[in-house]
Amino acid sequence: MRTERNPTRLDRVFSRLDREPERPAHIDVPGMTRHRVVLFSSTLAFYVAIVWAVIITSWLVRLDWQIMFFRPYQQWPEIHAFLDYYVVLGQRGPTAVMVAAWLGWRSWRQHTLRPMLALGVSLLLLNITVGAAKLGMGRLGPHYATEIGSNEMWLGGDIFPSGHTANAVVTWGILAYLASTPRARRWLSALSAVTSLGVGLTTVYLGTHWLSDVLLGWAAGLLILLALPWFEPLIARAEAWIFSLRDIWRDRGALPAATPAPTPTPVCTASLRAPGDEPASVRDTGIAARAAHAPIVPLHLPSGPHLTRSERAPMTPIGTRRPPHADRVARNTASARPVAGG
Repeated sequence: MRTERNPTRLDRVFSRLDREPERPAHIDVPGMTRHRVVLFSSTLAFYVAIVWAVIITSWLVRLDWQIMFFRPYQQWPEIHAFLDYYVVLGQRGPTAVMVAAWLGWRSWRQHTLRPMLALGVSLLLLNITVGAAKLGMGRLGPHYATEIGSNEMWLGGDIFPSGHTANAVVTWGILAYLASTPRARRWLSALSAVTSLGVGLTTVYLGTHWLSDVLLGWAAGLLILLALPWFEPLIARAEAWIFSLRDIWRDRGALPAATPAPTPTPVCTASLRAPGDEPASVRDTGIAARAAHAPIVPLHLPSGPHLTRSERAPMTPIGTRRPPHADRVARNTASARPVAGG
């Protein structure tokens, strides 16, 4: 009696994935609503306020120096090893590879390029905005500070805003932005917020960033996520253009291969020429063509010793090859002609 095995949890997951539609009937694309515009404006105002507070060397800069002198990595050394690994969640390379792998699977599964294109646009905006701010303000980090109480601005540094923090906000926040359901969006938003918050505080603990760097990094990453709906038409046009190129390449590959032009067959002029009148080259070509198309007949030699020409059996009967005639007389025989004058 044959019994079927009970499906495991992994089998149930894959069976559920197989029931999902290949192309969603409706993809929820976030729009630039009034609520999002308000959040974007508030975050932008917070961004400008942080920059202004650092430039005028306000209480925020004094707080930066107090935390730096506190040296959290010396106060709690037991978590130093763990946070050295945890801060990798804010590095551009590893996080981009992990998120791109997941979004690439979603793109392949749903037959849409929107997840990958949205990730590419967000990372491009991150590099442009955060990179320009870093180079423009040139702030030095805590380990390279030159004067106590100074804001360390325009000294050739690249620490303000925090790239780790902004990258964590954008890379993990894009998963919430591209979520399929409102419930998944809420859970992923909370998860990305906790992850980016932990990455920012970890950089402060390790002493690689000021606290104001982290605050500005959170604002910079959130601005990019809030501004993504403005780039959705561009993403849609890019997706349509890529699919049109794919269709063009498919059509080119489906065309039948061009057949070569038939070789003209030479006209036989044997009936127009007398035998032996054609040139030698024509005769040689004809002989070579016949030899190429002639079947190969195996040659069977008789077994035994080699015989000389005189010992071989004649191929034709001995005697003349002329047909016999009754009125002819063989040579070297007496003539039957009567002798005159008897």
